[in-house]
Amino acid sequence: MKQIIECVPNISEGKNQNIINQVVEEVEKVEGVKLLDVDPGKTTNRTVITFVGEPEQVCQAAFEVVKKAQELIDMRSHHGDHPRFGATDVCPLIPVANITMDEVVEYARKLAKRIADELDIPIYCYESAAFTPERRNLATCRKGEYEGLKERIESSDWKPCFGPNKWSEKIAKSGATAVGARDFLLAVNYNLNTTSTRRANAIAFDVREKGRVKREGNKPNGKPVLDANGKKVMIPGTLKGTKAIGWYIEEYGIAQVSMNITNCNVSPLHICFEEVSNKAAQRGIRVTGVEIVGLVPKKTLIDAGKFYLKKQQRSVGVDEDTLIKIAVKSMGLDDLKPFNPKEKVIEYMIEDNSQKKLVDMTCKGFANETASESPAPGGGSISAYIGSLGAALGTMVANLSSHKAGWDERWEEFSIVAEKGQEIKDTLLHLVDEDTNSFNKIMNAFSLPKKTDEEKQKRDEAIQDATKYAIEIPYQTLQASFEVFDICKQMVETGNPNSVTDAAVGILCAKTACVGAFMNMKINCKSLKDKAFVDDILTKAQQLIDKAEQIEKEYTTKVLAQID
Repeated sequence: MKQIIECVPNISEGKNQNIINQVVEEVEKVEGVKLLDVDPGKTTNRTVITFVGEPEQVCQAAFEVVKKAQELIDMRSHHGDHPRFGATDVCPLIPVANITMDEVVEYARKLAKRIADELDIPIYCYESAAFTPERRNLATCRKGEYEGLKERIESSDWKPCFGPNKWSEKIAKSGATAVGARDFLLAVNYNLNTTSTRRANAIAFDVREKGRVKREGNKPNGKPVLDANGKKVMIPGTLKGTKAIGWYIEEYGIAQVSMNITNCNVSPLHICFEEVSNKAAQRGIRVTGVEIVGLVPKKTLIDAGKFYLKKQQRSVGVDEDTLIKIAVKSMGLDDLKPFNPKEKVIEYMIEDNSQKKLVDMTCKGFANETASESPAPGGGSISAYIGSLGAALGTMVANLSSHKAGWDERWEEFSIVAEKGQEIKDTLLHLVDEDTNSFNKIMNAFSLPKKTDEEKQKRDEAIQDATKYAIEIPYQTLQASFEVFDICKQMVETGNPNSVTDAAVGILCAKTACVGAFMNMKINCKSLKDKAFVDDILTKAQQLIDKAEQIEKEYTTKVLAQID
C-alpha cells in the first residue's frame, strides 16, 4: 500500500500572482505529486499551498518550493498581517495514509537538513519534528518574527536546529523556515436546524477543547471567574484536539458549528459528530448533516462507516465503497450538496488513472484480455484473481452468517472473520495487476541497450532485479492465498450451514491460487543467479504448498460427507 503525506508550505507572498505562479509551478513539475489547493491572501501577504503524494516526491516538491521562494521573495521588504519570519515561513508534513507520525518526523528532519545544507536557510523544527519540548509550538519558534530573527539565530538558546546561525545578507533576504510534522487538520461544519448563532456558539463551547469561560453562579451574564494569576478560568469542552465556533450561513439559511479537528486520532470525525449531535439535542436542536471543507483522508470515512455498522450490529467486513456510503449517509455528508468521494477523498484525488487496471475490467473483459495474444495477464495474475475469489467466498459466508436470523448474538464473531477476508481479498486484487507489472519489468529490462560493457552490465543487473521481483510477487500471492484457508475453514465449521459448499469452493480456489503462484515462482527462479535466495524462498513456498494440499483434501472430504 502506498504511503501518502500532505505538505502545506506557506510562502510570504500573497499579492504578486506572477511570483505565486512560479513557486506553484515547482510543485507541478514533480512527478507523482498532486497539487490540491493554492490560497493567496492579500491582507496577510501570504499564500498557502497544499499538495500530496508519496513521501520522497512530496519532500522533493517541498524543497523546490523553498528554493524558488528564496529566489523570488525578499523578506527585507515584506509586510503583512500574518506572523512570519521567512520567504517560506512554514513547511509542515502531515501523515495521510499508511504512514506513522514517527516516519513523517524522520522525513521532516531530513528535509529540514537538506534545506539548510543546500540553501543556507536557518531551519527550526516544530510540532512533532521538534528536538526539544519548547520548540514544539510554532509561535514560540517564530517569536519576534522576521524583525527579531538576527538576534534570535545568533543567541545560544535559539540558534537554528539546522543551518547558519550567523546573520548574512543571504539570510536577510530569505529569513528562516519552520519545518514540522503535524497531524492532519480536518475542517468541518455541522448543519443545524436553527438560525440562531448564539445557540450554535453554545454548542461549540460545549464541545471544543478550550471550552467556555467559567462565570460566577454559572450564569451566562455572570462575571468571569479568575485564577490566582488573574487569568480567566475555563470550563473545558468534551472533545480534545478540536476548535469550534458557531455562525450563521446566509447561503444556506442555517446556523452551523464550524470545527477544526486538529487531531483526528484523538477525536475522529464520527465521534465529533455524535458528540455535537448529543449536545445539540440537549438544547432542542438537531444536526442535519456535516459539510466537509476541503479534502478528507479515506481512513476517516472508513472508520466512520465501521463505527455506524457496529452500532447497527452489522458486519464491518464489507467493501470500501459500501463503508464510505454508510459514512456519508450516517453523518449526512450530502445534506447541503452531493458528496462525491472521488472529489473529496485525498487518496482518490491522487490515483494514477493513466494506466488501465485489470481489476477495473468487467469479468468478460478480463477473460477476453487473458485469451488475447498478449502474454499478460498470465498465470500469475490469474492465480491472484482466483485467490481473491476464494477470499470473497469465505467473506460472503461470514457476512451471511452474521445476518442469519437467530444468530444475532454472534454478529461480531462473523464480522471479525469478514473484515479479515476483505483485507485478504483486497491484497490479492492488488497482486493481480502487480504480477503483470512484474512481467513488464522483465521485458523492459531485456529491451535495455547492450552495445558497451557498461550497458551490458547495467542491463544484466536490471534483468536480475526484475526477475527477483517477479519471484517475490507470486510468493506474496501464495502467502495471501494461503491465508484464505483460515477464513474458509472457519466458515465450513461454524458458518451458515446452508452456505457450506460456498466456503468449500473458496478452499478449492485458495489451493489453485497457491499452486499457480508456486509454478510462476519456480519458472522465474530458473533465470535468477542468486541461488541462495532461490533455495530459501522455494523451501518456504514448498512448505505452504504441502500444507495447502492437506487442507484442501481434508475439507473437501468433510464437506462432501456433510452434504451426502
